[in-house]
Amino acid sequence: MQVYLNGAYLDASEAHISPDDRGFLFADGLYEALLAYHGRILLGEPHAARMRAGLTALQIDTSPADRLLELGERLVALNQLTDRPALIYAQVTRGSAPRRHRFPPAGTPPTCYLFAKPFASQPAELFASGCAAITVPDTRGSRCDIKTIGLLANVLANEAAHAAGALEALFVRDGVIIEGSHSNVMAVIRGELVTYPSCNYILTGVTRNCVLDLARTMGIPVREGPIFASEVYAADELFLTGTTLEIMPIAHLDGRPIGAGRPGPVATRLFAAYRQLSQ
Repeated sequence: MQVYLNGAYLDASEAHISPDDRGFLFADGLYEALLAYHGRILLGEPHAARMRAGLTALQIDTSPADRLLELGERLVALNQLTDRPALIYAQVTRGSAPRRHRFPPAGTPPTCYLFAKPFASQPAELFASGCAAITVPDTRGSRCDIKTIGLLANVLANEAAHAAGALEALFVRDGVIIEGSHSNVMAVIRGELVTYPSCNYILTGVTRNCVLDLARTMGIPVREGPIFASEVYAADELFLTGTTLEIMPIAHLDGRPIGAGRPGPVATRLFAAYRQLSQ
């Protein structure tokens, strides 16, 4: 596998990062995951814009975001992935410097690392039947809007889902379903598509925004508002959105059925429209 690290394309076995890197020491950095079809990145500009906004918020050099699409597509070609779906992962940290909490001296170059590998979508039968999910308390901080690499709470939540035989864990804050451990959440309530508003408590997903645009184009009413955990079982549909999950219906939550216990018509229509974007 060819990867990109700090200005060079090289074999993955030759890529080395200092133990003084602030990503390792402090989780002081962020990441982005993108999909490429036929050698071209899907929804590339929104991904680059989100990385640029995150780097700006963290006061890290934004130049990696400016080259994100160029570097990603180059890696897809180098790894001979233009004939199949590919996942591109990009991570940027504040760079390597002696360990101290305050920022390193101005001019310290950020660490920029990317790789590309074949992407396999979730099994078709899972889209057809719907997945299981669980709810967990939201123990994260208040800057979930930045796609940082500090994902311990997300990792623990997703592992709890796995242990329960579920695909995803949904964070609940003050009685409201916020988002998943690596996805956004949408519900269909009395014919209206509802999702938690963009704010500092969720990561506003690129796929989320794309699905909302598709829904509006298709004449589906959209509202950004709370999905109350106490009322979610009265929803007609519940589904996840995300780069790697695409649009994944939730058939059961905490062991109880959502709606009819199978994918509903809104998620099915949106999934078909979303898949057309990669053709």
